[in-house]
Formats: sequence, C-alpha cells, structure tokens
Amino acid sequence: MSLMIDIRKLGLFNKMAKEGGNTVANHLSQMTGMETEMEITKINFIDIPDIKTHIGDEKQIGISIEMVEKPHGYILFLFNARSAKDLAHGMIGDMGETSDEGGFTDMERSAIQEIGNIMTSGFIDGWANVLDTTIDISTPNFTFGPGSGMVDQLVGDRDNDMALMFDSRVHALDSDINVKVYTFPELEELVGLMQEIEV
Repeated sequence: MSLMIDIRKLGLFNKMAKEGGNTVANHLSQMTGMETEMEITKINFIDIPDIKTHIGDEKQIGISIEMVEKPHGYILFLFNARSAKDLAHGMIGDMGETSDEGGFTDMERSAIQEIGNIMTSGFIDGWANVLDTTIDISTPNFTFGPGSGMVDQLVGDRDNDMALMFDSRVHALDSDINVKVYTFPELEELVGLMQEIEV
C-alpha cells in the first residue's frame, strides 16, 4: 500500500489535530474547572530516532494508549510532575488530600489517571469524527521516566521508522500546565482511511 495521498486531503491532518485538541481542552475545562486550550504548533512526518532526540531524556509522566482499530498505533501524552499536580488539584479541589512534597497521594494518582482517560479518549473522539469512523482504544498506560524511553517502548521496533508527530500543547490559561501529544498511527492505514473521505 502506498503513502500517496490526494493533495486536497492534506487539510485533514490539520482538522484531526484541531478536532482532537479542542475535544481534549473542552473535557479538561469541565473536569478541572481550569480554562484550558489546545495549541497545535506543528505537524511533521519525522523519523522515530529524531522524535526520541526531540523529546529528550528528561523524566516525565507519560500516558499512552494503543488504538486497537484502524489506524492502529499509539498516542502518547507527556507532561512534567508539576503540571500533573496542578491538573490533579484542579480536579480534586478541596475534597481530598493533596501533597506538596515530591510524591503523589493516592487521590492525586487517581485524579491523574482520570485526566489521562479524558485526554486520550477526547483526542481519539476528535480523530474518529474527522475520519468518520470509530476507533477503539486500550486502557491508558501510565509511565514515569525518560520520554525518549517511552517512545522506544511503544514504537522502537517499527519497520517503517517514520511517525506522524502532532506537536501539540494543552495549556491551562491561569497556570503553567503544559501537556504535549505525540501520535504514532500506522501511516498506511491512516492514509487508507483518509482516501475514503470525500473532500
């Protein structure tokens, strides 16, 4: 199968990024009470080794999901511990115990897990709307460690070592929260779905 795509359909990449991002921002705003927006800075086809360099070895919190239907592959959200804390506090409010120490309380952990569910399902819902399909996903998987290692674990064994990178940031307007999103769909399947869409 070929990766050639009708040039008139290239706008679908932007639409998928925008739709996925807006869905995430809306869900997060409702859950945490913080006004959040999603900014898509760029969309690139990039070699997986270059993505690992771009992400770097800094320890971060990663939430990944596997798409178990076309366009199979993975989506990875990365953010630092401070951003995770701020999001968790926004969601828990005064209801539960939070910690200002380095670690996370059980309540903070479950809030971050729930936020991970919201972000991943929101992003995929946005994609599915644009591609006019349904995309089933696995349970989100949480990791703490070097971002480059997470990419390696998800897609380090791919034959085609290119990925579609949406460099996106979820930004909470009144606090310094940054979440980045990287996507690793099977490119041939994604192009196949896009070919079926009338533009």
